[in-house]
Amino acid sequence: MTPAARERLRIQASMLSISMLAWIVVAIEATGMTLPAFCSAGALWAAPSTASLDLVLALNPPASLAGSWALMLAAMMAPLLIAPVRHIHDRCFPRRRARTVALFVAGYAASWMVAGAVLLSLAFAVRLTAPASWLPLTAAAMLALVWQISPAKQICLNRCHFRPELAAFGPAADLDAIHFGATHGVWCVGSCWTLMLLPLLVAYGHIAAMAAVALWLFAERLDRPMPPRWSWRGPGKAIRIAVAQIGMRPPRSQGNFRKSA
Repeated sequence: MTPAARERLRIQASMLSISMLAWIVVAIEATGMTLPAFCSAGALWAAPSTASLDLVLALNPPASLAGSWALMLAAMMAPLLIAPVRHIHDRCFPRRRARTVALFVAGYAASWMVAGAVLLSLAFAVRLTAPASWLPLTAAAMLALVWQISPAKQICLNRCHFRPELAAFGPAADLDAIHFGATHGVWCVGSCWTLMLLPLLVAYGHIAAMAAVALWLFAERLDRPMPPRWSWRGPGKAIRIAVAQIGMRPPRSQGNFRKSA
């Protein structure tokens, strides 16, 4: 294995480890004494629709919501950052790599935290208006389907594949890293916002919904940029890769079969 291949593998392992650790924390909180704020709101959804905003804020403090949203992002989005982090690694001097990656992640997280404030507010408002109805989730799923096939979705996906030039030295390098992270985050929000809304509207099975959306987002990001048009976008390439990997497995030899028999 070449040094470059080892570095790419190290980056991939690091981002997947961050995601796995975040998933473990989410699972522990979901099965332990406390839940992430937006997960523990199931009891609130069953409350009367006249529940006051003060009660909502008392049960779900903004700081707790922000922390839970950040944990959700770490679990779901870290694998999506493997390619841009590789881009930074390949174009930065070794002594600046950690700093540049940190600034990129900060810009990316800032975009998603702003989006999270909007999505969480929308989810709370919708569920308080119709606490015991499946209509909000159904409407959100239909919206996600329309967005999934829209040209705007493809534009956002295409921009998620954009890799800008980065300055090598000084404040310009720091600003480029923050700008790259923030703009990448904006386009990622544009691509994913309807799908990210779905787990927030699920009163039960929130972690399973998160996992399904995370796998979908990772799979669709494997596709190359395409011309924007109305068409279905899904995990087609991921499925083809999985089928190819299964097909490459060597057949079980007759001798092994008889031995096992």
